[in-house]
Amino acid sequence: MATYSSKSSTPEYCYRVEGMDCAECASKIETVIGKTPGASNPRAVFATQTLRFHLDESVTPREQVEASLRSLGYQPTLQSAPGEGQAAGLEHGDTHRPWHTTRQGRGVLLSGALLAAAFAFGFLEPRLAHWGYVTATLVGVWPLARKAWAGVRLGNPFGINTLVTIAAIGAVVIGEAPEAAVVVFLFAVGELLEGIAAGRARAGIKALAALAPKTAFLLEGEGEDIRTREVPASSLRVGQVVQVRPGGRVPADGTILSGFSALDDSPVTGESVPVSKGPGDRVFAGSINTDGVLTVRVDKDPSDNTIARIIHLVEEAQGSKAPTARFIDRFSRYYTPGVLAIATLIAVVPPLFLGGAWHEWLYKALALLLIGCPCALVLSVPAAITSAISAGARRGLLIKGGAVLETLARVRTVAFDKTGTLTEGRPRVTDVVALEGSEAELLGLAAAVEQGSSHPLAKAIVEKADEVGATLPPSSDQQAVQGKGAQAMVQGRTLVVGSPRYAAELAPLAAEVAGQIEAMELQGKTVVVLLNPPTPLGLIALRDEPRPDAREALARLEGLGVRCVMLTGDNARTGRAVAEGLGLEVRAELMPEDKLRAVGELGQGGPVAMVGDGINDAPALARADVGIAMGGGTDVALETADAAVLRGSVRGVAELVRLSRGTMRVVAQNIAFALGLKAVFLATTLLGITGLWPAVLADTGATALVTLNSLRLLRFR
Repeated sequence: MATYSSKSSTPEYCYRVEGMDCAECASKIETVIGKTPGASNPRAVFATQTLRFHLDESVTPREQVEASLRSLGYQPTLQSAPGEGQAAGLEHGDTHRPWHTTRQGRGVLLSGALLAAAFAFGFLEPRLAHWGYVTATLVGVWPLARKAWAGVRLGNPFGINTLVTIAAIGAVVIGEAPEAAVVVFLFAVGELLEGIAAGRARAGIKALAALAPKTAFLLEGEGEDIRTREVPASSLRVGQVVQVRPGGRVPADGTILSGFSALDDSPVTGESVPVSKGPGDRVFAGSINTDGVLTVRVDKDPSDNTIARIIHLVEEAQGSKAPTARFIDRFSRYYTPGVLAIATLIAVVPPLFLGGAWHEWLYKALALLLIGCPCALVLSVPAAITSAISAGARRGLLIKGGAVLETLARVRTVAFDKTGTLTEGRPRVTDVVALEGSEAELLGLAAAVEQGSSHPLAKAIVEKADEVGATLPPSSDQQAVQGKGAQAMVQGRTLVVGSPRYAAELAPLAAEVAGQIEAMELQGKTVVVLLNPPTPLGLIALRDEPRPDAREALARLEGLGVRCVMLTGDNARTGRAVAEGLGLEVRAELMPEDKLRAVGELGQGGPVAMVGDGINDAPALARADVGIAMGGGTDVALETADAAVLRGSVRGVAELVRLSRGTMRVVAQNIAFALGLKAVFLATTLLGITGLWPAVLADTGATALVTLNSLRLLRFR
């Protein structure tokens, strides 16, 4: 029922908490757990309704913690299986329920029904109508009063629930029961809308959890005795071998052992085009196998697959507050007591010292309390951040928290590593110059020499020969000439594939051939020579080519006003050739410490983001204001940087910047909605134009506007 963390000797418990639908709820629950003896490290995430904490049950029994949560008005449910991954936990613990079946929804319906009944009695028996409004008020305000009292016990007496409770009861006392009932009903509707919004964001994460298939086809036995058995995907263990059939989903992170197929990784990485994969290639849980039958070795436990890690990171990101959200929280701690103090002065000073009517100024003070409710203001940032992080995760863009989003929105420079980031990370044949025979014959002979070699250049030559359909003659006695090239016996003659320098050692190269080699090297290409010593048969040029979308992505960043710089450890000639082709600045021949220094220099002009593969660029990624890892869901890409582009597309960097800027625009709009409506109704209330129910309607309206405006981010493309 609990898992143990390496960071703590006590077990970690994970609960789903029904009713935890707002930032204040999460903060309140964390406070309760934090004050419980034996409990530590509480993390409540309202967007997913999850609560995690460490607990020593010899100090405080788990049942006592659950009772404390229920006393606050929440319903905790322990996740159903020990050691389950995040995906499974969400799946078991957060089933979709229509709003009217929840406790909050039923409360709104009951309050609304009583209000309608009281209104109807107003035409039949006014005295009964009065008590109907009082009953509707008391029924509606009871859950709020419980939460307010819990806040008082926790040392937070000036919460939203306290303001509404005082305003509603005060309205009943001064004979304004109808308005009190309307106030409570509208406030409950606003809270319900907030819960529905959190549910919408939660649904996006649940959709990720549902990607992994429930069953897998496990291969057992050896040789001719191999048989297939359908088993629960959650039971798979590292090292087991599964079969993935056409049209099926990959059940676990693993490596293809046999078979070729195009895999649709879009559910995991957001990559829209299926990727062709074969033996040795990695696959992700949840990817869709489009055509061939694959045999896959399981490399990750189901609780630690890519989907589970993504969901865990998204949860952590939503739990970490943005600087703006932290500021609003601090502001609210002083703002709410301030509103209560001002309302008290408005209620007391005019009647005592200015001859005002008690009823009139008490009424205005109660309206001011409702106007002062910081619901929409407190929700303005987390609602937008949650929507943005969820939208990004569904498109292969991982963002580790609101602070990262805020910083990304201010980034003015993006520094790119070259190899594996702007380029594909593997050399490809770009030029074939046949000095004897045809290009296909040249490639066939070179591939025959290089066949079986694991060297990247050798693999590229063999791939190119296969691509053009070149015939590979039989070869034997393959040998590597350390640091110089390779040789083999082909068709009765010893052929050599080597560097131009090695070729020149074997026989002087003609001036024309040397000129061709130099021209290609000036373009940043690596040239190898095929010789039948001492005769050169041809030249093959290779280069780690830019990703197909790199130039377009850099143009998008420049269109956003972002300066792009390439930092590479390659020689200046190669770096310059790639950079010129992409149209960006370059700093070449940089050691890791040089990259670190370069990032620091670039940061003097404003926030800088560093984009790398998450392996060789760790120091620079850490030094940058925002580190962005490029990768296909690797552990390093998911864990080391502030953000990650899972699908390995450079366009993802521009999308991250666009998403972050869009999010901060929404945050600014939300704050303007929240404060603007309050300012308008504050003035109209003091002037006697509006009263209690318009005040709470303004607060509920602001909450609805903030919620709907934030949900627009879920449609980010």
